[in-house]
Amino acid sequence: MRTWLRRARGAIGMGFTWGVVWSAAGVFLRWVFGVDSDLPLPLLLGGLGFIAGITFSGLLALAEGRRRLDRISLPRSAAWGAMAGVLLSVPFVGGASPGWGEMLATSAVFAVSSAICASGSLALARRPVRRGLPEHRADTTGTANQERRRVRARGD
Repeated sequence: MRTWLRRARGAIGMGFTWGVVWSAAGVFLRWVFGVDSDLPLPLLLGGLGFIAGITFSGLLALAEGRRRLDRISLPRSAAWGAMAGVLLSVPFVGGASPGWGEMLATSAVFAVSSAICASGSLALARRPVRRGLPEHRADTTGTANQERRRVRARGD
């Protein structure tokens, strides 16, 4: 039961992270390119990013099993992210019933956006964890001072 709760918490965290990134992309599109819609673009893209992040987490849980995110290769992570974007685009495009061109363009944009977020998630998972120094460190200042004195005495 604990593993499912931990995975659900991780999926929700991934969804929030992707939602924030996609919402920032909506702000960028709104202010730089002047894209306007009935629903504010940051809100729309933030919600879609949240769903895409949860979809990505679900795909990873089903396909990769017990493998941790930092143990997956970058191309594989990007591929799962692209798959999540395509899966997200199916109901989004299906409800609008556009032509083939719009359907392919929307699916491609969602796939690329999700692949970028998946790669970013992998990069965040691979970054080293900073840990505090242990309280009882060995005193190395004496050794360093001796080395400095020896180098100065040689004239280097």
